Amino acid sequence: MKLVLAEKPSVAQALAKVLGANKRCDGYLEGNGYIVSWCVGHLVELSPPEIYNEIYAKWNLAGLPILPNAWRYQVSPSTKKQFGILKQLMQREDVKSLVCATDAGREGELIFRLVYHQAGCQKPFKRLWISSMEDQAIKDGFAHLEPSTKYDALYEAALCRERADWIVGINATRLFSCLYHQTLNVGRVMTPTLAMVVMRDAEIAAFKHQPFYTVQLAVDGITAVSKRFEEKGDAEQLLAKCKEVGRAMVKSLERKEKSERAPLLYDLTSLQRDANRILGFTAQQTLDYTQALYEKKLVTYPRTDSRYLTEDMKPLLSELIARVTEKVRAGDYASELACNAEAAGKNLCDSKKVSDHHAIIPTKTMCDADLAALPSGEKAVLQLIAVRLLCAAAPDHRYAEDTLVLLCGEEEFSKKLKTVLYGGWKDIWHRFYPAKEQEKEAYTGPILAPNVVMPFSRAELKEGETTAPKRFTEDTLLSAMETAGAADIPEEAERRGLGTPATRAGIIEKLVQKGFMERRGDKKARYLVSTDKGNALITVMPEIIQSPSMTADWEQKLLRMERGDYESQDFIREIREMVSDLVQNYEAVKEAEMQMADHKRVGACPCCQADVMEKQKGWFCSNKECRFVLWKDNAFFKSIGKNLSSGMVEKLLSDGRIRLKDCKSRKSGKSYSATVVLSAEENGKANFNLEFTTSRANEKGGGAR
Repeated sequence: MKLVLAEKPSVAQALAKVLGANKRCDGYLEGNGYIVSWCVGHLVELSPPEIYNEIYAKWNLAGLPILPNAWRYQVSPSTKKQFGILKQLMQREDVKSLVCATDAGREGELIFRLVYHQAGCQKPFKRLWISSMEDQAIKDGFAHLEPSTKYDALYEAALCRERADWIVGINATRLFSCLYHQTLNVGRVMTPTLAMVVMRDAEIAAFKHQPFYTVQLAVDGITAVSKRFEEKGDAEQLLAKCKEVGRAMVKSLERKEKSERAPLLYDLTSLQRDANRILGFTAQQTLDYTQALYEKKLVTYPRTDSRYLTEDMKPLLSELIARVTEKVRAGDYASELACNAEAAGKNLCDSKKVSDHHAIIPTKTMCDADLAALPSGEKAVLQLIAVRLLCAAAPDHRYAEDTLVLLCGEEEFSKKLKTVLYGGWKDIWHRFYPAKEQEKEAYTGPILAPNVVMPFSRAELKEGETTAPKRFTEDTLLSAMETAGAADIPEEAERRGLGTPATRAGIIEKLVQKGFMERRGDKKARYLVSTDKGNALITVMPEIIQSPSMTADWEQKLLRMERGDYESQDFIREIREMVSDLVQNYEAVKEAEMQMADHKRVGACPCCQADVMEKQKGWFCSNKECRFVLWKDNAFFKSIGKNLSSGMVEKLLSDGRIRLKDCKSRKSGKSYSATVVLSAEENGKANFNLEFTTSRANEKGGGAR
């Protein structure tokens, strides 16, 4: 028997169907010489610091840095049952070998090998490496399984990435949390990403709008514009001259024919950017939808950073394009696409530009599938991918650009005009996603030539102002993450920027969930802004942690490691040295703690009269010597069927009591009204008691914080 280990149940079921493993068992499928099971994500994870030494259970500066010499792993509590099933399957006597069929990439390799080693398995295994979940692709993949040793370097890079993140995350998070007395999550990709948003918001806040003035002349339907004037008086002087003259002379009219090349196919990041800009989807939503389409065999592997296909796919491309054209009802472009098929093959197929996986494209299965039942989000993303394939295979968009320069009052007035000569790929794109602004038509009035004098119908002064940089959207932030630190990475580098296409969406989501950033605006025009907590964190963060150049450099070293030309021990040594230096030399920024707090004052402490501040998990006394706290997850208030809110805390701190209606008895389930009275002991412990003014006046209850 061969044990095939996939990453998700849905993928395992697709593999089992092709392999003929149709017998359903608890946690796996079996049949035809195969056992097919799954991992459910990360079954095995790095152990927390306290497993290495119990002194690390308490966060303090004295225990830093934490730098394990022998790494320890543990089974995730939430997936313990499935790990047990896999371990038993690996130990079965009739299982002679395994197939690693987790997602074909760095993280997929890590997931399989950690389970393999944690289970103590030593049986031989091979690697399934496919970019499509179509039946034929699965059959071909199993017919050409790769030796496991081919991916040893990929596993080594994955281990280093995981361990580097642990070293930086654990040490930096504890360091800054202890220094600033609140939980501050720090990560080698997360923090530089936040820094970009913080800096952009700071630029916007500091930007001073500067007025400027122009003079505009209307000549035969064309509005030509002067240069910008900083002083209004200068523009008014020119306007007066122009009105006095009453006509303008053509200085020049130049035409340049230009072309706009068809776009490349989608990699994950470019797909996420378009889905955000056009559909309003977050990066994580787009990844989730595309992953679901992949598992339904409708598109190829999503977590790719390539925008090309391999050269062996060239013979299959024409048929796929023809069928996709028919599927999306773009048949009026069929002949145009067929005529351009040879050029499309040359432009889109380049094996040298494909690393692990080729670009995201629709599959042949999609062309035969009934798409009506798809969820709306999946359907919208699938259309984007299909239309992009057609655009990428279409001829270039061609247009003429006319530049007209007029002279009046000894000043030049210019206007650029555009005429579409051949729609090409833009015709297809705008068929599905209409342009917000229509292409401008060229001048169609009298023939213009140098030295021709023309009267103008209108001359007027226009006032404008300089505009601040735009806030980040997920579209533009993904682009910034992709190119971060590019100046410090060699031109020939295959992968740049912060993180990978597979991880960027998760980083953005985590920053929002942790309260460092927030989304604002409506669904299709949402932008990202840093919160006060995020701004303060970046303010105190040393350059070495928030630098995109450093983290981009790390990503490039991991890629070199995958290729086998960089040693893992050198990488980890650099990380350990950097973290040790940070712990030893960083000094807390004065007055930063209160700036960084994600909270507000709600009242005075009943123990010491210092300010009580709202934080993520509760309301804390700002006096470091005082231990008074009211937890948001409060057992007493839960016992009476209430959730403690900020308004309730303000009332308790100002009056020492609060009247509540519709409290619920745990024993009887009945509702009642009562007054909650707050008292605090000298050690800061908060106590609550109930007072009744009804027939239950003699009845009292109490409890601790």
